[in-house]
Amino acid sequence: MQNGIIQIFKAQKGYLQSRQLNSRAQQYHLKKLVDQGDVVMVKRGLYKHVQLAVDNDWVEVCRIVPNGYLCLFSAWYFYELTTHVPASYYMAIPNKAKIVLPAYPPVKIYYWSSEYYSLGNENLKSNEGIISIYNIEKSVCDAIRFRNKVGKEMTSEVLKSYLKRTDRNIDVLLKYSRLLRIEKILNQHMEVLL
Repeated sequence: MQNGIIQIFKAQKGYLQSRQLNSRAQQYHLKKLVDQGDVVMVKRGLYKHVQLAVDNDWVEVCRIVPNGYLCLFSAWYFYELTTHVPASYYMAIPNKAKIVLPAYPPVKIYYWSSEYYSLGNENLKSNEGIISIYNIEKSVCDAIRFRNKVGKEMTSEVLKSYLKRTDRNIDVLLKYSRLLRIEKILNQHMEVLL
């Protein structure tokens, strides 16, 4: 029976959700693995096998926050638009979603309306799993949108770093800025930098 649980962990890249267990025997064996220290409970209903789970914090946070997308400081750091290392993982989720977070890793949740939440989402595949994140253009627009909360220096650093990239797509950036109703402000910032 324990091998069946191990197979689930292997198939899920080292993770298991308690709802995947079909019997009390499997629940017993999972508890035994936790007691032995081979498995840790990440949060209620989500378990991580210490030896089988890949060590990728981005993937782990995306598993902890289902339907969440890395945003703001986390996205800027991921895309190397800033040198600031965030102390928490910043995740956006739908406005009415409910989530229970573990004590670690530290996660800050932002509840966004459907128009902001659904714009620019990407699911990047890595060897370790899926990283749910807003694309780079949406992330730059978020720096402009939240400029008063994140500060002028951060907004300027993100925009400057983006404009230096060879893979930038100004057309998409302008399209998102229109949809987010920040086109005029973005143009003002770009005029100053260019």
